Amino acid sequence: MILPIIAYGNPVLKIKCEEIHFNYPDLDNLIKNMWETMYSANGVGLAAPQIGKPIRLFIVDASPFSEDKEISLVERNKLKTFKKIFINPRIVWSSLNFCSFNEGCLSIPDIREDIKREDEIEIQYLNEKFESKTIKLNGLCARVVQHEYDHIEGILFTDKLSSFKKKLLSGKLKNISFGKVKCDYPMQYLK
Repeated sequence: MILPIIAYGNPVLKIKCEEIHFNYPDLDNLIKNMWETMYSANGVGLAAPQIGKPIRLFIVDASPFSEDKEISLVERNKLKTFKKIFINPRIVWSSLNFCSFNEGCLSIPDIREDIKREDEIEIQYLNEKFESKTIKLNGLCARVVQHEYDHIEGILFTDKLSSFKKKLLSGKLKNISFGKVKCDYPMQYLK
């Protein structure tokens, strides 16, 4: 089932999310709905707070980036198969090297900005079978995971912008929160 994506301005997007346990009610169905919702919105990641659930869960499928000819062949091959479910993740290490990339967010349609993020991270998480995993990621895989991880920490990519840039975008952001934006997928706005 395709779920509405929570728009910028909703308080659930600013909550540090709670961990979940293996007996979380209807988890398999929730994850299935998240995949369907993300794909219908042409996203590469979706965090539970973006569908109104303040829990530490997100999904990523970076394969759409594998078609970008400006990305190295090695990275494109990595991105082609990078599809994962992250439950109760924790970034345990990040590099001191940063890179910038133009990001967007399904909860903030029609706004894209260059965001600096660590180029390499190590993350511990549970997969959908609640098996413990640790992986080291770099490049766009690391970036997509950091973007979604920020969501479960209550951080949006717009929080990383300068105060001047936030001021320039304030009108657009306010319009998004009240549904004054054209969007190709279902969204839930402030009343």
